Amino acid sequence: MNELFAVAAITVLAVVSPGFDFAMVTRNSYSFGRKNGLTAALGIACGVQVHVFYTVFGIAVIITHSPILFISMKMLGAGYLIYLGIKSLMNAGALTIGEADGRESTAWKAFRTGFFTNALNPKTMLFVVATYSQVVRADSSLYVNFAYGIFMSLSHLVWFSLVAVFFSAEALRRRILRKQHIVDRVIGTALIGLGASLVLPGVGR
Repeated sequence: MNELFAVAAITVLAVVSPGFDFAMVTRNSYSFGRKNGLTAALGIACGVQVHVFYTVFGIAVIITHSPILFISMKMLGAGYLIYLGIKSLMNAGALTIGEADGRESTAWKAFRTGFFTNALNPKTMLFVVATYSQVVRADSSLYVNFAYGIFMSLSHLVWFSLVAVFFSAEALRRRILRKQHIVDRVIGTALIGLGASLVLPGVGR
């Protein structure tokens, strides 16, 4: 029971802290509507399971003890976030609500973006590894370990679904789309800054 409370507390605090996932879901929701925002949230929840699987099966031990593997993962994750940020900065098309719904963004693209944003996020990796290493005993069953992982995914799904619903509300969405260029540049700059902080010495620590 103590383990459960610890996992719940750590997960909730980690999920609601603004970061890469929040910026990505926000932009998908106000640009392309509620369906895309919710699908991106589902992608994030599934992305969490990537970290859960390799942590449960011990690959995390290799990553945390191998500087080359760890740096490679940080670079890959940071590169993807910077790529998303540059795409946001370069977005020159002004959308209306109708155009946003019909533009080139399918549910699969939204899911894929959410999945890779989380699966390639080194901070999510550290969160999952740290949680398991602190609260899960060596003799814990696979059932228990994966149950914690499912809880982490569901927490991400619930929170980011709420974010998607909020930022896709028509009144708020109209206001955001009127200032889309500014919002895109703020989010793009934030994503690039967050990505850079993962690879610049001392900045992301």
